[in-house]
Amino acid sequence: MAQDRMKLGFIGTGNMAGAIIGGIIKRKIFSPDQIIGSDISAAGRKKAEEAYGIEMTEDNLEAARRAEVLVLSVKPQYYAAAVEEIRDCIREDQLIITIAPGKTLSWLEEQFQKKVKIVRTMPNTPALVGEGMTAACANEYVTEEEKEYALKILGAFGKVELVPEHLIDAVVAVSGSSPAYVFLFIEAMADAAVAEGMPRQQAYGFAAQAVLGSAKMVLETGRHPGELKDMVCSPGGTTIEAVRVLEEKGFRSAVFEAMKACADVSRKL
Repeated sequence: MAQDRMKLGFIGTGNMAGAIIGGIIKRKIFSPDQIIGSDISAAGRKKAEEAYGIEMTEDNLEAARRAEVLVLSVKPQYYAAAVEEIRDCIREDQLIITIAPGKTLSWLEEQFQKKVKIVRTMPNTPALVGEGMTAACANEYVTEEEKEYALKILGAFGKVELVPEHLIDAVVAVSGSSPAYVFLFIEAMADAAVAEGMPRQQAYGFAAQAVLGSAKMVLETGRHPGELKDMVCSPGGTTIEAVRVLEEKGFRSAVFEAMKACADVSRKL
């Protein structure tokens, strides 16, 4: 096997890593022959090779040694073990990108036990369709140029913004975990449409497109969500009656409390 240096390496090639790899290749930031991934699962290695045409290995150390930028995309509970395995071969000029709620920059630095350039990120699953929202923060060893380089990589599968680290738990609540809230909302709207007689697949399509279009209105018009809501609510009309019931049932409060609980758990991970 060739031992040449790769631009990008991944330890773990699950769904989120796949979204990143797919976006990077699609946008031609790197070509498949510049990317290496490691996965302990033979099925995972085969899937990544077939889907993206990248080089795969079962050896985490090989991926770590050969990558200029290394993405740690294992589950949070495996981070300590993964870092312990690779830390001796991590170089001072290497950029490490992490994807794990609860794993702070200071915790990561303690695990590596030496000076390491780390960019901590919090992406979300819409990255799988190129519409991710990623927050990033970096430790003191990462230069401005390296931050821009990391943002270019992370922007391959959606939008990305630098945030101060103390906001990462809020990011987990508002974008990292929130696709689940939106899917629940879409499912509930579709169920109600089915109850009104609409075929289920059609109901999912109507509900999902309504959410997509509404989100685009917020992003593209720059108007306050409340103003856009008011535009739909005619006096004495159907929409304001639906809004009245949502308010009566505590819709806003439920969302608020759910996100607070989400952020609290993120802080404790």
